[in-house]
Order: sequence, then C-alpha cells, then structure tokens
Amino acid sequence: MKAIADTGFVVAFLNRDDRYHDWASELGRGVSDPLLTCEAVLAETAFKVESVDRVLALLQDGFLKVAFDLTKNVEEVLELAERYRDRTPDLADLCLIRMSELYDDLPVLTVDESDFRTYRRNRREIIPIVCPPPG
Repeated sequence: MKAIADTGFVVAFLNRDDRYHDWASELGRGVSDPLLTCEAVLAETAFKVESVDRVLALLQDGFLKVAFDLTKNVEEVLELAERYRDRTPDLADLCLIRMSELYDDLPVLTVDESDFRTYRRNRREIIPIVCPPPG
C-alpha cells in the first residue's frame, strides 16, 4: 500500500491501547513503500505518544517519509487555512490537504473521517481516504 499518513493513523499504529490500533497495524503490514507524511504530523504524533524516539524510528526504518516542504507550499496552505477557518483545522491537516493535491494518486490514512470527508483538494475534489470501519 502507498498512502499519505495522518497523525491519528500513526498514533494508532504506535499505541497498542488506541482503539484503532488493530486497524492501523493491519494496514501497516501491507505497506510496500514508505508512507508519506509531513513534519507537522510527526510533531503531533510525538506529542500524543509522548515519544520522539518512537516516531523518529519510523523514519529510520523507512515506514514513514517526510515528503512535504511547507516553505515551498506556504501560500497554498495559507489559502486552505482561510478556506477552512470555520473548522479551525490544525497545521497537519492543512499540510495533508495540500499533500493530497500534490500526490493525487494516494489516499490519506486517517481516523478523522468527518473532517477529511469535508475537506476538498483543488477546491472541489473529494480527498480519497482510508479510515477505520464504523463501530
């Protein structure tokens, strides 16, 4: 599987006590290439799992790969922030929306279904997502 990884997916993958851990682990076993992500996701994940080492190990092991340069995309991310200000998105979500525009053949792995069903890439396009089954 090739995809873009959101914070919730990575947290669930690392945290055995997370309610989505089994889902994330199963998806993780099918990863063929590094999952693309951004530094904002890494920072959020490190905070949530209380371990920088575990997050950086995912980079070292080739499970994750930073594939987004905010400095080259700041204008587009600012535009997205303005467009979605009523939803108060965090920086990671805005970067992932932009990444979905840049890597349009890849779905976003997320537990945040409600927001990613609302967000649009390229103004009108639905962002393909993979999320845990309901229940």
